Amino acid sequence: MRLPNRADLWGGYWPFQGINTFAHLESHNCLLEPEQHYDIAVIGVPFDTATSYRPGARFGPRAIRTASQRQTSLRGFNQRAMMNPYQNWAKIVDCGDIPVTPMDNELAFKQMTMAFEELIYRRDANSTLAPPRYVALGGDHSVLLPHLRALHSIYGPLNVIHFDAHLDTWTPEGYPSYWHSDQSELNHGSMLWKANQEGLTSTHNIHAGLRTKLSGVEDYISDDEQHFERIYADDIWVEGVKYVIDKILDTVPKDTPTYLSVDIDVLDPGFGSGTGTQEPGGWLPRELLYVLRAIDGLNIVGADVVEVSPAFDNAEITATNGAQVAYEIITSMVKKGKTDDLVKNNTPQTTAKMTNHQFINEEETISKKGIKRYEEI
Repeated sequence: MRLPNRADLWGGYWPFQGINTFAHLESHNCLLEPEQHYDIAVIGVPFDTATSYRPGARFGPRAIRTASQRQTSLRGFNQRAMMNPYQNWAKIVDCGDIPVTPMDNELAFKQMTMAFEELIYRRDANSTLAPPRYVALGGDHSVLLPHLRALHSIYGPLNVIHFDAHLDTWTPEGYPSYWHSDQSELNHGSMLWKANQEGLTSTHNIHAGLRTKLSGVEDYISDDEQHFERIYADDIWVEGVKYVIDKILDTVPKDTPTYLSVDIDVLDPGFGSGTGTQEPGGWLPRELLYVLRAIDGLNIVGADVVEVSPAFDNAEITATNGAQVAYEIITSMVKKGKTDDLVKNNTPQTTAKMTNHQFINEEETISKKGIKRYEEI
């Protein structure tokens, strides 16, 4: 009989034990460890000073991680995908949080952009052609902009699938004030407009779950000009879930780089009270999860789950839904396959840009480029 080793004795945890990482994943401070390689990274973005209503989403990453503790590699089998994403081909790690200043939004967006570049400008663990993918835990929804800036530097313009109660393509005129600065134009309701202004988004974008109040029809006109299709919250009941799925798949080309963004306020407040800008009449968690599962063939190169504000949550329901959304996205990324295969299936222009990309290695990181890179952003 073999004597037990230390791993046998002390290597297992119950869900409520251990260091608080997402799904008990292996954890690294990836920003300080450029030698770390991974296929999919979970990264926290504790930033909420661009919110227009209730703050608190800076605590969202911690809340989602806590709510994910019943997910483990041993009990991570996904019934709909018939696979365990945590025990498959992909190396998935929790990269910790980006240390974002809460004092200066201009500086914060520089920090986030540089951090995301640092995280994706390295080869993934199982590929020689493409960078890793990641799921970011927010944070208010404005953190989407630095995500797109970093990804655009590799992939070019990205398709955006945007689950949200709100358009988030509002122009600065949607927030009228005598007081004005460049930074005042950017908040969690205007970041998609800003992304369009910078050429970060493609012409194949879509919102899903919309139901907020607007300034007027001009909001839709501006949204049209930014190349967004719209699915309203009521559509899932009136037209049916198949209509919602088909419209997304008809809008977004299957094999082109796509960013998936989930604002937890897409859910009805009864299932997502812990958020900054609630809107009555939202989707049920099962409806959101079903749609996410049905679009898992798309080429998702980055994603986020944002606007979880635990101070307003009840029994961790919102955070638990956020953790489940992140799990489904990770499962879809693993199911889609290795990024080598995705590169081969991409357009010639995108493939060339990705394979010729100058990946950062252990000897040269964005951080070492110092103030020169800081001033470029």
